[in-house]
Amino acid sequence: MQARIDYMQAAPDAFQAVWALEKYVSEDSGLDPTLIHLVKLRASQINGCAYCVDMHTKEARKHGLSEQWIALVCVWREAAVFDARERAVLAWVDALTNLSETGAPDADFEALRAHFSEADITRLTVAIGTINVWNRLAVGFRVPHPVDLAA
Repeated sequence: MQARIDYMQAAPDAFQAVWALEKYVSEDSGLDPTLIHLVKLRASQINGCAYCVDMHTKEARKHGLSEQWIALVCVWREAAVFDARERAVLAWVDALTNLSETGAPDADFEALRAHFSEADITRLTVAIGTINVWNRLAVGFRVPHPVDLAA
């Protein structure tokens, strides 16, 4: 795959704006890092972003999340490793990443309310929006993922 453009070089101001959101989500939002990993990995799977799936799988592993937990994110509805709080986040990621199809169902929003404050629901929603921006940059501009080792 050939990259279409280097978006960081083409529009450094746009990159810095997205990077500011990323810094907020990852460092300043106060969100549980495990939930941030769920958001980033699941949205990237839905969006078919190989670059981001590769990156966020490695990051989750580095932060001590199990191989089974990481592998089952893509089939979370069928997996027993996620608790009710994680499931609520995953459903919200699915709903917002597929917004035109789902319309952000009330049931998914109410599931979040059982576990999170309105402030944290807002923060999670910003995290979902941020990874969706990264995915659109990486997929849209065909950013290739690194190849560590052949199979």
